[in-house]
Amino acid sequence: MQLACSDNAAVAVKTFQHPQTAVGDLDSGSAAALIAAASDVTLIVDANGTIKDTAFQSMELLGDLADSTSWFGRKVTDLVAPDSRGKVVRILAEAGTSAEPRWRHINHVGAGGQSVPVLYCGVQVGAGGRVVMFGRDLRALSQLQQRLVNAQRSMEHDYTRLRDVEMRYRLLFQLSGEAVLILDPQKRRVTEANPAAQAIFGASPVGQGLAELFAPDCMSGVDAELDTVRSGGPSVEQDVRLQHGSRTAKAKLSLFRQDEATMVLMRVTVQEPAGTGLPDIKSKLLRAVESAPDGFVVTDDDGLVLTANAAFLEMAELRHEEQARGQSLDRWVGQTGMELDVLTHNLRTRGSVRFFATVLRGEEGGSTTVEISAVSVRNGGQPSFGYAIRNVSARMIAPVVPAAARQLPRSVEQLTELIGRVSLKELVREATEVIERLSIEAALELTKDNRASAAELLGLSRQSLYVKLRRYGLGDLATVERD
Repeated sequence: MQLACSDNAAVAVKTFQHPQTAVGDLDSGSAAALIAAASDVTLIVDANGTIKDTAFQSMELLGDLADSTSWFGRKVTDLVAPDSRGKVVRILAEAGTSAEPRWRHINHVGAGGQSVPVLYCGVQVGAGGRVVMFGRDLRALSQLQQRLVNAQRSMEHDYTRLRDVEMRYRLLFQLSGEAVLILDPQKRRVTEANPAAQAIFGASPVGQGLAELFAPDCMSGVDAELDTVRSGGPSVEQDVRLQHGSRTAKAKLSLFRQDEATMVLMRVTVQEPAGTGLPDIKSKLLRAVESAPDGFVVTDDDGLVLTANAAFLEMAELRHEEQARGQSLDRWVGQTGMELDVLTHNLRTRGSVRFFATVLRGEEGGSTTVEISAVSVRNGGQPSFGYAIRNVSARMIAPVVPAAARQLPRSVEQLTELIGRVSLKELVREATEVIERLSIEAALELTKDNRASAAELLGLSRQSLYVKLRRYGLGDLATVERD
């Protein structure tokens, strides 16, 4: 009896040379024990593939296989996954030939419906066509392979994330308008520089020492600051003078580590002399904003107008910019004072607002439907707000959609989608409702959901506020009923 299986049919298998004298006479019990001990699971099947007996060396494997205690009398092909039935047929066919048997991966159906992998090899014994199928449990190997696949996926995900982060920071480094230098603190030389630094120093400073970039009279301060940062001390912005052009600048150092090496990042901000105008490109941008057909206004953090272009002055029915400067923007923008408060609140929390629909009132009594896109900008530590105001009252009005067929817009962005599709009257009404809801939400947020204080802030009675809360579905209605 030959009980050896080959992993590859092309490789010869060396069997026992003297089985009669070495093994001796084995009875059926001894032969069965020998066969069962040779593998984790052993199946004895007839020529038709019907199981005549089974033996399991692993009780854990026995518990994981579905109906493993009732396999007797069933065909092997009925106990494996559909994709493994052809492999079982080939194992049985090869066992009846002189070809070297091969191990094949078979998937059994587990007790919980999962796949249980077993590596089988078949050997025909005796003259009755019976085949012994030796099986090796592959669950540990399969789990190891799955962990390797998961680890590979995790590594690829981390690599992709790090590559994307590096790309974003590299792009920020290249597009920054502030000059940035990466320094080797030991050699005191520049290893990297962005295009803004090249524009300031007149040429690429990469490879140059700090003494070649800054004037000699300020190098002692730069060296001292560099030593302070390397020792872990706080960085202080200091005045420096450039070697090229003798311009003054502000420099600040920051320490960071890269590939187990300590590097220093230096930010250099050139101070333009008093009276120097904006660069030519910036001045063109300023002239374009001044001449734009849309209104543009810049206010301080309190909403007081700092500057305004000609289009805004025309919409506000003003003759000179001095009439607007220093005045609160809510003098012209919004039907109520709360609209500008809601707009500036969103600017402070989000940084920008788009397509805020409202009304701009003129000094002579005129009214214009406008939409506002605004942004918050910090200048010298104090925020200022820029408002782009577009006149939308001249847009063509599409056929009216019945109000019953629409739901109340939930945001300004949804409201702007109705422009051009409903009448101006319907649009103004819905805009008022949206702004009223936003005002109530803002008041509740500012008062920490104190309805009495919110009603006082909005100039409403508590009962009127409760009616509006029910109308717009705001707050805890059960709490409103208890109040």
